[in-house]
Amino acid sequence: MSLDQRVFAWRGHYPNPRAGSGSLAGLRLGVKDLFHIAGLPTAAGNPDWLASHAIPEHTSPVVTQLLDAGAELIGKTQTDELAYSLNGLNIHYGAPINPRSPERLPGGSSSGSAVAVAAGDIDIGLGTDTGGSIRVPASYNGLFGIRTSHGLISSEQMVPLAPLFDTVGWLTRDANTLAQVGEVLLPDNLSRNFERSSLRIALLLPLQNGALWTPAHKAWLNEQPMLHGFKPQGIKSVMLNSDWLTRASQCFRTLQGRSIWQTHGEWISQNQPTFAPDIHARFQWCATLTDADQTAAEIERASLQADIDSWFADVDLILLPTTPGAAPLLGADFNWMDSYRSQLMGLTAPAGLAGLPQVHLPVLNDQGAPCGVSLLGKRGDDKALLQLAIDLCGTHS
Repeated sequence: MSLDQRVFAWRGHYPNPRAGSGSLAGLRLGVKDLFHIAGLPTAAGNPDWLASHAIPEHTSPVVTQLLDAGAELIGKTQTDELAYSLNGLNIHYGAPINPRSPERLPGGSSSGSAVAVAAGDIDIGLGTDTGGSIRVPASYNGLFGIRTSHGLISSEQMVPLAPLFDTVGWLTRDANTLAQVGEVLLPDNLSRNFERSSLRIALLLPLQNGALWTPAHKAWLNEQPMLHGFKPQGIKSVMLNSDWLTRASQCFRTLQGRSIWQTHGEWISQNQPTFAPDIHARFQWCATLTDADQTAAEIERASLQADIDSWFADVDLILLPTTPGAAPLLGADFNWMDSYRSQLMGLTAPAGLAGLPQVHLPVLNDQGAPCGVSLLGKRGDDKALLQLAIDLCGTHS
């Protein structure tokens, strides 16, 4: 498998009469191989899916919007199998190499889009985020990325993972391009700014095997000119212990798993596709979930949602670590990775459970590898978060 095939499911020239004009003119686009594009196959990261589905006759409206804005489509990018992983590894098509840290995972499931952007092959990496599939590879590859408010952008003509949580997102090397794409894809009626003179912020301080809001995070916060007016007591702190994070992770995974099996269970049962062992095990687990499991998780979600709502009492946005730190090393122990996945999803679950937008800022390093900070907003604050990312990080990468 060539390096190019690890990143791109298809690469070539896709005719676009509008290329060269519009707000995205001159920007190269890669589209995660979940979005349908007329005339091109959609493999969803799995050869058995490819073999059992016809070539699409229609194009995702999201892709159409980007093409209409003048973006140049140069490829469909690889994904973890049916997008059910955060690692970025694919046993069928190979593992894309993390350009910023080759010895570490690239992150998934929007792995191909992330790696192609980080390597400079494309400028816009279109992807999806269900449980962290934009936010995690953005962190691991040192990119800007947004997971949009659930349901705000169309998921038509797209292979779903878990419709209950699936969202559209994208990755770029700079905050300005991230916002440019938002102007194309997000509804016009969304507010574009927070009120700067009265911006109210909370810090989410998660505890997992120690504090995840580290001295490096504190130093970054103290270096932000627009936040210098805040006194320590003026920023609300929200402590999250490991029990809450575990509950959030388990609740999300249960509801996600139930939605996944309702979506793909029949196809999996009929076709018996070949999956990577870890992904196969997760699908098998999904099949065991019951109505009672779903009901209990829905009750838990309501409780967790009430907690999340309380974080935003008298607060405009929340700052939090996007991931526990740098990407795990390639070849990490399976049991360690399983535990890490649970910890990671404790951080990504709040946005998923509440359907909130989240923007990753690639502003930190850990062990010489990228990581960063996220801006978590209220539902519909997507454009305001994108503008704040520009204010904090500037217009260039």
